[in-house]
Amino acid sequence: MKIIGIDPGLSGAIAILENNKVLNIFEIPVMSEGKKNKRQLNSAQLVKLLKDNISEKDEVSVVVEQVNAMPGQGVTSMFNFGQTFGAIKGVCAALGLPIFFVRPSKWKKHFELINSSKDSSRTKAIEMYPSLSDDLARKKDVNKSDAILIARFYSETRLNEGN
Repeated sequence: MKIIGIDPGLSGAIAILENNKVLNIFEIPVMSEGKKNKRQLNSAQLVKLLKDNISEKDEVSVVVEQVNAMPGQGVTSMFNFGQTFGAIKGVCAALGLPIFFVRPSKWKKHFELINSSKDSSRTKAIEMYPSLSDDLARKKDVNKSDAILIARFYSETRLNEGN
Protein backbone atom coordinates (compact mmCIF):
# COMPACT_ATOMS: atom_id res chain seq x y z
CA MET A 1 0.00 0.00 0.00
CA LYS A 2 1.17 3.50 -0.83
CA ILE A 3 0.60 6.08 1.87
CA ILE A 4 0.62 9.74 0.95
CA GLY A 5 1.30 11.96 3.96
CA ILE A 6 0.41 15.62 3.55
CA ASP A 7 1.43 18.53 5.75
CA PRO A 8 -1.07 21.05 4.36
CA GLY A 9 -0.48 24.75 3.83
CA LEU A 10 1.39 26.74 1.23
CA SER A 11 4.74 25.87 2.79
CA GLY A 12 3.67 22.28 3.43
CA ALA A 13 4.88 19.07 1.87
CA ILE A 14 3.86 15.67 0.52
CA ALA A 15 5.59 12.37 1.26
CA ILE A 16 4.86 9.10 -0.53
CA LEU A 17 5.70 5.93 1.38
CA GLU A 18 5.39 2.27 0.52
CA ASN A 19 6.28 -0.41 3.07
CA ASN A 20 7.69 2.41 5.22
CA LYS A 21 10.16 3.35 2.46
CA VAL A 22 10.07 6.97 1.31
CA LEU A 23 9.51 6.85 -2.45
CA ASN A 24 9.25 10.62 -2.93
CA ILE A 25 8.99 13.92 -1.05
CA PHE A 26 7.71 17.18 -2.53
CA GLU A 27 6.95 20.68 -1.39
CA ILE A 28 3.31 21.63 -1.89
CA PRO A 29 3.11 23.01 -5.46
CA VAL A 30 2.33 26.74 -5.42
CA MET A 31 1.99 29.52 -7.96
CA SER A 32 1.81 33.31 -7.87
CA GLU A 33 -1.51 35.06 -8.11
CA GLY A 34 -2.54 38.65 -8.76
CA LYS A 35 -0.65 41.93 -8.70
CA LYS A 36 0.98 41.26 -5.34
CA ASN A 37 2.21 37.82 -6.44
CA LYS A 38 0.51 36.13 -3.50
CA ARG A 39 1.19 32.41 -3.38
CA GLN A 40 -1.63 29.94 -3.80
CA LEU A 41 -1.92 26.19 -4.27
CA ASN A 42 -1.36 25.03 -7.83
CA SER A 43 -4.16 22.43 -7.87
CA ALA A 44 -3.40 21.26 -11.41
CA GLN A 45 0.22 20.59 -10.43
CA LEU A 46 -0.96 18.74 -7.31
CA VAL A 47 -3.17 16.49 -9.46
CA LYS A 48 -0.25 15.78 -11.82
CA LEU A 49 2.12 15.10 -8.93
CA LEU A 50 -0.29 12.60 -7.37
CA LYS A 51 -1.13 10.91 -10.68
CA ASP A 52 2.58 10.61 -11.56
CA ASN A 53 3.28 8.79 -8.30
CA ILE A 54 0.42 6.31 -8.15
CA SER A 55 -1.00 3.85 -10.63
CA GLU A 56 -4.50 2.42 -10.92
CA LYS A 57 -3.33 -0.87 -9.45
CA ASP A 58 -1.89 0.80 -6.32
CA GLU A 59 -3.81 0.64 -3.09
CA VAL A 60 -3.52 4.20 -1.75
CA SER A 61 -4.39 6.07 1.44
CA VAL A 62 -3.94 9.80 1.81
CA VAL A 63 -3.29 11.07 5.33
CA VAL A 64 -3.59 14.80 5.93
CA GLU A 65 -2.71 16.66 9.10
CA GLN A 66 -6.00 17.93 10.56
CA VAL A 67 -5.29 21.48 11.57
CA ASN A 68 -7.46 24.23 13.00
CA ALA A 69 -7.30 27.98 13.24
CA MET A 70 -4.49 29.10 15.51
CA PRO A 71 -4.79 32.03 17.92
CA GLY A 72 -2.84 35.02 16.66
CA GLN A 73 -3.06 34.04 12.99
CA GLY A 74 -4.32 36.76 10.73
CA VAL A 75 -7.69 36.42 9.05
CA THR A 76 -6.14 36.45 5.56
CA SER A 77 -3.55 33.80 6.32
CA MET A 78 -6.17 31.55 7.94
CA PHE A 79 -8.44 31.98 4.92
CA ASN A 80 -5.59 31.05 2.57
CA PHE A 81 -4.69 28.08 4.73
CA GLY A 82 -8.31 26.87 4.78
CA GLN A 83 -8.55 27.33 1.03
CA THR A 84 -5.44 25.18 0.51
CA PHE A 85 -6.71 22.53 2.94
CA GLY A 86 -10.07 22.41 1.12
CA ALA A 87 -8.43 22.22 -2.30
CA ILE A 88 -6.30 19.26 -1.16
CA LYS A 89 -9.47 17.50 0.03
CA GLY A 90 -11.18 18.28 -3.28
CA VAL A 91 -8.27 17.02 -5.40
CA CYS A 92 -8.16 13.74 -3.44
CA ALA A 93 -11.93 13.30 -3.76
CA ALA A 94 -11.82 14.00 -7.51
CA LEU A 95 -9.06 11.40 -7.92
CA GLY A 96 -11.06 8.89 -5.86
CA LEU A 97 -8.35 8.64 -3.19
CA PRO A 98 -9.44 7.71 0.34
CA ILE A 99 -8.45 10.47 2.73
CA PHE A 100 -7.84 10.28 6.46
CA PHE A 101 -7.08 13.04 8.93
CA VAL A 102 -4.76 13.01 11.92
CA ARG A 103 -4.37 15.70 14.52
CA PRO A 104 -0.84 17.01 15.11
CA SER A 105 -1.04 15.98 18.78
CA LYS A 106 -1.72 12.35 17.78
CA TRP A 107 1.19 11.81 15.42
CA LYS A 108 3.57 13.91 17.48
CA LYS A 109 2.73 11.94 20.63
CA HIS A 110 3.36 8.69 18.72
CA PHE A 111 6.89 9.88 17.86
CA GLU A 112 7.44 11.49 21.30
CA LEU A 113 7.61 14.98 19.83
CA ILE A 114 5.09 16.69 22.13
CA ASN A 115 6.56 19.86 23.71
CA SER A 116 9.70 19.64 21.58
CA SER A 117 10.94 22.20 19.10
CA LYS A 118 9.42 22.41 15.63
CA ASP A 119 12.74 21.25 14.21
CA SER A 120 12.75 18.01 16.23
CA SER A 121 10.52 16.28 13.64
CA ARG A 122 13.30 16.87 11.11
CA THR A 123 15.78 15.21 13.47
CA LYS A 124 13.37 12.29 14.00
CA ALA A 125 12.84 11.79 10.25
CA ILE A 126 16.60 11.84 9.62
CA GLU A 127 17.10 9.27 12.40
CA MET A 128 14.52 7.01 10.73
CA TYR A 129 15.74 7.69 7.18
CA PRO A 130 19.45 8.61 7.29
CA SER A 131 19.67 8.43 3.48
CA LEU A 132 17.32 11.45 3.32
CA SER A 133 19.56 13.72 5.38
CA ASP A 134 20.46 15.79 2.29
CA ASP A 135 16.76 16.19 1.39
CA LEU A 136 15.99 17.30 4.94
CA ALA A 137 19.10 19.40 5.56
CA ARG A 138 17.49 22.87 5.59
CA LYS A 139 15.42 24.29 8.43
CA LYS A 140 12.51 24.79 6.03
CA ASP A 141 12.53 21.04 5.31
CA VAL A 142 10.70 20.51 8.59
CA ASN A 143 7.46 20.37 6.55
CA LYS A 144 8.85 17.47 4.49
CA SER A 145 9.76 15.72 7.73
CA ASP A 146 6.26 16.28 9.07
CA ALA A 147 4.74 14.78 5.91
CA ILE A 148 6.98 11.71 6.24
CA LEU A 149 6.07 11.25 9.90
CA ILE A 150 2.35 11.74 9.21
CA ALA A 151 2.45 8.93 6.63
CA ARG A 152 4.60 6.76 8.89
CA PHE A 153 2.18 7.33 11.80
CA TYR A 154 -0.69 6.03 9.68
CA SER A 155 1.39 3.05 8.61
CA GLU A 156 2.32 2.16 12.19
CA THR A 157 -1.11 2.70 13.75
CA ARG A 158 -3.99 2.27 11.30
CA LEU A 159 -2.46 -0.47 9.17
CA ASN A 160 -1.47 -2.57 12.18
CA GLU A 161 -4.90 -2.42 13.87
CA GLY A 162 -6.06 -5.62 12.18
CA ASN A 163 -2.90 -7.58 13.08
